[in-house]
Amino acid sequence: MKKALVTGITGQDGSYLAELLLEKGYEVHGVVRRSSAPNTQRIDHLVGDPEIMDRRLFLHYGDLSDSSRMIALVESVEPDEVYNLAAQSHVRVSFDEPELTGSTTGLGSTRLLEAIRIVGSKAKFYQASSSEMFGSSPPPQNELTPFYPRSPYGAAKVYSFWMTKNYRESYDMFATNGILFNHESPRRGETFVTRKITLAAARIQAGLQDKLYLGNLDAVRDWGYAQEYVEAMWRMLQIDTPDDFVVATGTQHSVKDFLDFTFEPLGLDWKKHVELDARFLRPAEVDALVGDYSKVSEATGWSPAVLPAELARIMVNADVRAVEAGVAFGDSQLGSPHERRGL
Repeated sequence: MKKALVTGITGQDGSYLAELLLEKGYEVHGVVRRSSAPNTQRIDHLVGDPEIMDRRLFLHYGDLSDSSRMIALVESVEPDEVYNLAAQSHVRVSFDEPELTGSTTGLGSTRLLEAIRIVGSKAKFYQASSSEMFGSSPPPQNELTPFYPRSPYGAAKVYSFWMTKNYRESYDMFATNGILFNHESPRRGETFVTRKITLAAARIQAGLQDKLYLGNLDAVRDWGYAQEYVEAMWRMLQIDTPDDFVVATGTQHSVKDFLDFTFEPLGLDWKKHVELDARFLRPAEVDALVGDYSKVSEATGWSPAVLPAELARIMVNADVRAVEAGVAFGDSQLGSPHERRGL
C-alpha cells in the first residue's frame, strides 16, 4: 500500500485528491492546521467513515510555517508521494497579507522540500503551482511562457516553482510542478468569484438575496473542474521523469460568460442583480489566462472532460440543493460521488 502525505487536505483540491488516492488503495496522511473551529467540512464524509478514518486516512496537526514539524512528519509517515497543496490561495487577499502569503505559499514549499532532503526520503514531490505566475504574459500560456506575476500570491508561487526545480536539479529529487489554471467545484470557497456567483444565483432564485457585488467582469480565465485536475496531479507522479506541466482546458471565458452560464439555466438575468464594487478590484489586474495543456496530455494521457458551461451547471445545481436544504456551507450537502460530479 502506497503512502501519500497531503498538505492542504481540507481544501478543495485536497479533499478531492484524498478521495482519489483512497480509491486507488493509498494510505493517506493529511496535514491540518490547529483551529478553534472545525475546518474539515470538505472531508467530513471521510473522517466520519470508520472503515477509512485511522485505518487508511490519518490526520496530523502541522503547519508549513513550522519546519521542524515538517521534518518530523516526513520522517514518521515515510511517504511514497508528497502533495503540497497548502497555501494562502486567495489572490485578492494576498495584497492585504503579502508577508503571510510569502511565508506560507512561498517559503512553505521550501520547508517541505528541505524536510524531504534532510530526512533522505525518496518520496516523489508535487508542488501546486498556479497560472497566476504568468500574470501579464499574453495567452495562450504554456510551460515556456515567461512568468510575470501581478500579485503577491503569483510572486510567491513563482518562488515555489523555482525552488522545486532547484531541488530537482540540485539533489536529484523527483520534484514536479503542476501549473494548474483556475479550477473550481461545489467545494470552492464562497469568497472565490465562481462560487460566489453560483451561490448568489441559487439564493436569488430562492428569494434570499437580490444583489451580487463583483469586481472586474471582463477578466478572462480558463476554468476547469477541480475533481478532474487532481487526477492530473496524481498522473504526474506516476511517470518516470519529473517535469513541469500546465493543466488547463484551453478554453477562454470572461466573468460575464460565467454569469451567463450560471444564471440562464435558472431563468434569471444576471444584469438585474450584479453591481460593481471597487473593493473587489485588484491593485494590479490579470487580463487573460488561457492554458495549453498539450504537454501533460502527451506525457500522462490526461485531458479535461468538463468545460466551463457544464462546470457552472454542476456548481449552481449543488448550491441550489444546498439552499433548498438550508445548508449554510455548500460543501456539506454533497452526498454520493455521483452527486458531487453533478450527474
